[in-house]
Amino acid sequence: MRVLRFFKNNIVLTISLCAAFATALIVKPDRTYLDYYDIKTLTCLFCVLAVICAFRRIDFFYILAQKLVQHFRNTRLAVLVLVYITLIGSMLITNDTALLTFLPLSYFVLHNTKNDKYLSFTFIMQNCAANLGGMLTPFGNPQNLYLYTKFRIPNHTFLSIMLPPFLISVLLITLCCLFVKPEPLTIPDQPTHSDPKRTVIYGLLFVLAVAIVLRALPYWIGLIVIPLTLFFLDCKALKMIDYPLLLTFAAFFTFSGNMARMESVQSLFSALLQKNTLLFSALSCQVISNVPAAILLSQFTNDYAPLLQGVNIGGAGTLIASLASLITFQEYIRHEPHKRGRFIALFSVVNFAFLFILLVAQMLLNSL
Repeated sequence: MRVLRFFKNNIVLTISLCAAFATALIVKPDRTYLDYYDIKTLTCLFCVLAVICAFRRIDFFYILAQKLVQHFRNTRLAVLVLVYITLIGSMLITNDTALLTFLPLSYFVLHNTKNDKYLSFTFIMQNCAANLGGMLTPFGNPQNLYLYTKFRIPNHTFLSIMLPPFLISVLLITLCCLFVKPEPLTIPDQPTHSDPKRTVIYGLLFVLAVAIVLRALPYWIGLIVIPLTLFFLDCKALKMIDYPLLLTFAAFFTFSGNMARMESVQSLFSALLQKNTLLFSALSCQVISNVPAAILLSQFTNDYAPLLQGVNIGGAGTLIASLASLITFQEYIRHEPHKRGRFIALFSVVNFAFLFILLVAQMLLNSL
C-alpha cells in the first residue's frame, strides 16, 4: 500500500518510469545509455533543493512573507503581496518550492480573516506567478535549469530571451489581482521560530548553489560541501529533498534518449519543431508537462530560444502542464474538498487565457 500510495502521489514520476521502461523495450539498454544523463543538471538541482529544504526547516521564507503581509491591511494588497512573494520566490527557490511554502501562508491569512471566498482565486494567481515568474532565472523552473545547462546558454542571452514573456506575465497577473475588492482585514500572528546562525550559513550555501548553477564554480564542489554541511547542521533537511523529482529527471533522460534514437520519431519531431518550435513546445506541455517536454524536444532541435520560451509559457493551460499546478490543486482540495469542480473550471479559464495571450504576444515579438 505504501508503494502504491507513493506512485499515486507522484504521478509524473510514475508516467516517466513507464515511458522509460516502454522505450527500453524498443531500444535495448547498452553503453550509450550512460550518455543520456546530464549529471551537472541533476547535481545543480540537488544542491538548490537541499539548501531550500534547510531554509524551510527554520521557517525562513514563512517568517519573511508573514512580516511583509502584516504591513498591508486590505484584501487587495494582501492578495497582491501573497502573489508577488510567490512570484519572486519562484525565481530564487524554484516554482514548486515557492508554492509549497507560500500556499499555506495564503490559506492562513485568508481563512483567519474570514476571506475564504478569495482562496481559489489567490491560489490560482499564485500558481500562475510560480510557473511564469520562475521563467526569468535558470533555476526558477526545473526545465530552465536543464535547457540552460544542456545548451550552455550565456546568462545575458537567457535573460534577454525570457524577459519579454516574463514582463507580460507580471502585467497580466497584476491586472487580475486588481479585481479583488480592497476590504479591510487584520492578519493574526502565527508562532514561528528563527535561527540567525543557521540563516547565515544557509545563505552562504545558497550563494554557493547559485554560483554552481551560473557556472562560476565546478558542480562537484557543491556536491561535497552542501550535503556535508547539512549532514552536521540538519540532516532532516537532506531527507526532505524532492528525490522523486530527481528520479523523474533521470527517467525522462532515459525516455528522451531512447526516443532520439528512433529514426521515425526523430523525423517527425524535427519536422514539427522546424515549423514552429514555440507553438509545438507549448502545446506539448499540455499533454506531457513542461519538464519532460523540455527534455524530449531538446533532442530534436538546437533552436533553444523558442523552445525555452515555449516550455515556460506552456506551464499555463491544463492541470498537468506543470507539476506546480498539481501541487496547487492538491493543496486547495485539502482545504476545500467539495469545491474541486469549481476550482478546475476557474483554473482552466484563467490558465488558458494566459496561455493564449502569452503565445500570441510572443509569436508577434519573435516575428519582428
